[in-house]
Order: sequence, then structure tokens, then C-alpha cells
Amino acid sequence: MADQIQNSAKYDIFYTAAKKRETLEMKSYPSLTRFICAELTRGYFLEHNEAKYTERRERVYTCMRIPKELEKLMLFGFFLCVDAFLYVFTLLPLRVLLALLRVLTLPCCGFSGSRLLQPAQVCDMLKGLILLLCFSMMHYVDYSMMYHLIRGQSVIKLYIIYNMLEVADRLFSSFGQDILDALYWTATEPKERKRDSIGVIPHFLMAVLYVFLHSILIMVQASTLNVAFNSHNKSLLTIMMSNNFVEIKGSVFKKFEKNNLFQMSNSDIKERFTSYVLLLIVCLRNMEQFSWNTDHLLVLLPDVFIVIVSEIAVDTIKHAFITKFNDIPADVYSEYRASLAFDLVSSRQKNAYTDYSDSVARRMGFIPLPLAVLLIRVLLSSVKVQGALSYTCVFLFYLGLVTLKVLNSIVLLGKSCVYVKRANMEDKLFEKSSTPSSSSNKTPNKRLCLSAGLGTPRDPEGRVWGQEVWTSLLRLLPLEEEEEQAAEDPDTKHRTPKKDLLEIDRFTICGNRID
Repeated sequence: MADQIQNSAKYDIFYTAAKKRETLEMKSYPSLTRFICAELTRGYFLEHNEAKYTERRERVYTCMRIPKELEKLMLFGFFLCVDAFLYVFTLLPLRVLLALLRVLTLPCCGFSGSRLLQPAQVCDMLKGLILLLCFSMMHYVDYSMMYHLIRGQSVIKLYIIYNMLEVADRLFSSFGQDILDALYWTATEPKERKRDSIGVIPHFLMAVLYVFLHSILIMVQASTLNVAFNSHNKSLLTIMMSNNFVEIKGSVFKKFEKNNLFQMSNSDIKERFTSYVLLLIVCLRNMEQFSWNTDHLLVLLPDVFIVIVSEIAVDTIKHAFITKFNDIPADVYSEYRASLAFDLVSSRQKNAYTDYSDSVARRMGFIPLPLAVLLIRVLLSSVKVQGALSYTCVFLFYLGLVTLKVLNSIVLLGKSCVYVKRANMEDKLFEKSSTPSSSSNKTPNKRLCLSAGLGTPRDPEGRVWGQEVWTSLLRLLPLEEEEEQAAEDPDTKHRTPKKDLLEIDRFTICGNRID
């Protein structure tokens, strides 16, 4: 009996082993059903590659933050351009009148030893003369004839012309500010220094020629855009808007660093502001042709809205993918905004080395003089001023522009002080202002700090640096804002580009890389 039980147990063991061996052989044998079951039940663990997926998620969040951060920069830069543009219409004429009054009254007062005009007043006089001469020359350019000449061309030819005009506008802007800067320096250069220039008059003639040609170029751009708006099938307008999306192809797949992106952002700000002024000119010309009928304005508004939305969409897509492909964080736009704010604050110092409108031109490539000449030309031809009531309305409109300019400047100055303080750029500001003093006295300056307890920074001779207005603004800023900004962006202060953003201007607009 025991032998039978032992034999039965051995049989069971052999049987079980055979069944297992058969099962393993069946599993190793390929089967469609088994493959489908394996695909349906197969599992994986994402935490095994946690760093990779975390990086991908951060890229998505960065792309989602780009539109907001970009529009903050664009809005701030747009109002900077508005401030520089309104300066030409509001404060520049008043400054020219003050300079003329000084020229007429100073010899009569007998101050023979004093300087006739300060360098800033000389530059204002030159700007006023350039505007006056170019406006007089623009009267001989027939806008209507140019419009009908452009309208008679084919759509493809107009598309090519528009692209050529965009390239020419960038080249004119790049070289035009050099011409104006050369004129200003030649006219204000100290007499005791050795002069290597060709003289003030040749530089002045070159500046007048440049502003006149650039004004005609912008007029052709406005005429082409006007033809696109008035075309029946809107095909030209569609082609011109599609040209903006072609810009994405030329920018997205290039190597970009922070400095390159900064210059591209400045260029986009300038292009957006110029486009808005061109749209204003187109609306003025169309409203004049239809006797200022408001019904026609409602017809124009959808096309204007489409152009603006396409500009915003192209800029958003372009910057989102550039930052994605080059691993640039969204916080970099706050650094760009601080750099633009630094230009505004530094131009308000007592020893500023340039006018603010010129600093905007150098940074963004935006030169307001040609655009102002064209806008004045279009306004005077579109709006008829007759009678005392009309002149009263013009005077009230001018007062409104002055008020808008002053309010815009105050708000921008306050915001700029906030951005400069958050970026910890006060030391750079005072180092920049104290450079002439330190170089003349050969005395090293101590590190300066803005706080209510230290008072106003002074040089070794006891002279006050900076201007009381923005210094007091910087002092009154609450420290809680700075602490909150530091808590939100802990790594921002550790990211420093290879080249200081304050050294990047529109000279690098054509460069692919800035090392």
C-alpha cells in the first residue's frame, strides 16, 4: 500500500512538471491572441524617467506663459515709442521756441561770456529745422498720384514691392540714426578739440535728405497698405498678412540666445508701433475720400482688426517656439523690460548723455522724425482748418496731446523705477552717472545703495548725482514687491547673459548671434 502511494506521488510530480513544461512551450510559441493580450495588459512606469517628463512639462508651462510675458514687454515698449513719438509733436516745438528766445534775448542782455546755446538746445534746433524743411519738401509729393500709380500694378508686383519696402525700412532705420547722431555731435563738439568732420552743413544736408527719403518710403508703404484695404477681393491684404507668417519660418529654426531674442523683441515692438501708425494714416486717407462718413469707418474696422490680430498671433507663435527650441525661460522678458526701463531712468538724470527719443531710436531702431513728417503731411491734407473755431479746436487738441504726453511720461517713469529696483540695477545706474566724475578725479567710487537712511549719493566734491524725482520714486517703492518678485523668480538673478543687455542696440539687428 505504501509503495502504491509512493508511486502515485511520483506520477503526480512527473505529471505536474510535464504540464509546466508544456505551458512554458506554449507561451514561447508566437500567437496573435497572446500578442493582443500582451499589448492590452502591458504596463510602464513614467517615474523611471522623472527628469525628462518634468522638463517636458516645464516647456509646456513656459509656452503658456510666453504670451502674457511677451505682451507685458510689448505694451511697455509700445508706450515708450508713444512717448518718443508724442515728444516730437508736443515738447519739441516748445523747446525750439525756448532756444529761439534765448538766441534773441541773450545778446541783448549783455551776457557775452556765456554760451549762446546749450548742446541740448542745439540738437533741438536742428531737429526742428529738419522737420520744417522735410515737411516743406513733402508738399511737392502727391499722395493721390502715388496711390493710383501703385493701384495700377499687379498683385504679385505689389507683394514684391511691399517686401522690398520692409527691407529698405530696416536699412534706413539702421543707417539713419547714425546720420542724425553724427550731425548732433558735429554741431555740439567742443571747439578746443581737433575736428575730423566735414562740417555741420554737409551733415545737416545729409540728415535732411535721409529724413525726406525715409518719409517717402513710409508713404509708399502706407499707399500699398491702402490699396490692399480698398481692393475688392482682399487678395493683396491676405498675401501681405501671410507674409507675416513667413517670418516665423525664417526665425523659429535659427539658433538664438538671450541677447538675440532681446534685439528681436525690440524690433517687433518698433514694427508693431509703425504698423499702428500706418493703419491710422490709411484710415485718415479713406475717411477723407468718403467725406468723413462714419459708415465707411465701420467697413474699415474689421480689416484693421484682422491686421492687428495677425501681428499679435505671429509674434506670440514666433517667440513661443524660439524660447522652446533654445531653452530660454519666460522670465527673460522681465529682464528685457528692466533694460528698457533703465534707458528711460538714465535719460532723466542731470548728466544724461542723450535725449530719451534718441535712446529709443538706438535701442529699437525707431526713428520718430520721418514718421512724424508723414503724419503731419497727411493730417494737414485730410483735415481742413478754417475759422477761429477750427483753430481753437486745434489748440485744444494740442493741449490734449501735451497732457497725454506728460501723463504717459509720469506713468512710464514710475513703472521704470519699479522695474529697475526689482532688477537690482540701481548700482549700474549710478556707476553710469558717476563715470565722468571718477575718470576726471581718478578717485574710486564706493558701492552706492538706495535706501532712506543713506540719503542722496554724492561724489567726492559733494555734488548730488541723479535727479531728485526718480531718486525719491526709487526710495518710496515698497520692499515687499521686491521680496515677492525674488520669491517668484529665485533663479532670475543668477542668470547673466554673456553680453550685458544694456549694450545691445539696433546695430545687431541683422546678426544671428551675439556672443
